[in-house]
Amino acid sequence: MDPRVERIYSASEYVESVLGARKPLVGIVLGSGLGRLADQITDPVVIPYATIPDFPKSTAIGHKGNFIVGDLGGKCVIAMQGRFHGYEGYAMDTVTIGIRVMKTLGVQYLFVSNAAGACNPDFEVGDLVIIRDHINNMPNPLIGPNMEQFGPRFPDMTCAYDLELQELAVAKAAELGFPVLKGVYLGSSGPTYETPAEVRFYRAIGADLLGMSTIPEVIVARHCGIRVFGMSVVTNKANTVNVERNLNDGADVVMQADAAAMRMSSLFATMIAAL
Repeated sequence: MDPRVERIYSASEYVESVLGARKPLVGIVLGSGLGRLADQITDPVVIPYATIPDFPKSTAIGHKGNFIVGDLGGKCVIAMQGRFHGYEGYAMDTVTIGIRVMKTLGVQYLFVSNAAGACNPDFEVGDLVIIRDHINNMPNPLIGPNMEQFGPRFPDMTCAYDLELQELAVAKAAELGFPVLKGVYLGSSGPTYETPAEVRFYRAIGADLLGMSTIPEVIVARHCGIRVFGMSVVTNKANTVNVERNLNDGADVVMQADAAAMRMSSLFATMIAAL
């Protein structure tokens, strides 16, 4: 058997042994500073990544490093409280291992979140933005021998972000009384923030949001046949000119994400209840 697949099954078997009869329907990936949603999961079982055989550790700022399984919106969910990134030195099959573990556990929906910089000048810090599409500027996680157990060699990405889930998000946000926007997310490898010239280029090719995550997970989820909803919290305005006062700061990103986390958490919970 492909050693990558063996690693996925090994991790899945361990998680399943801890969960017993629980069968998660929804997977959630929580980005930088967005772990607060995990506090709303009731009757939780916490599985530290460090206890899972052959599982990576999350080293990024604002990522705690746990699976949390419990109830949210009346559904069984499994949340990754901390994700993995290529800039941590992990290969893409490691960055996305959590998604394939979720698939093996029976997850049908994936809700992904991230903290993002806005290169769309109309977006402001604190905005919640539904990801309607993406531009991938990272290595594709499906490079290499195809894992036939999970999906086809060439998966379609025309509607990577589920159109019905986007409509549901707009409707539920309106019920909750706060606005949401839509935008295109561009993912690059990091860990440097973008130069002003890069920001201007990314905006010119259609990006609204800039980050260093999410896309590998979405590609793998779609390869697995999981329906995806994505949301960014705008935590800073991307710099388009070379002025020192515009410096980006990782700690500030986490702080700004935390400020918007409650609204995003309420939206996710309300959407999950409606599935």
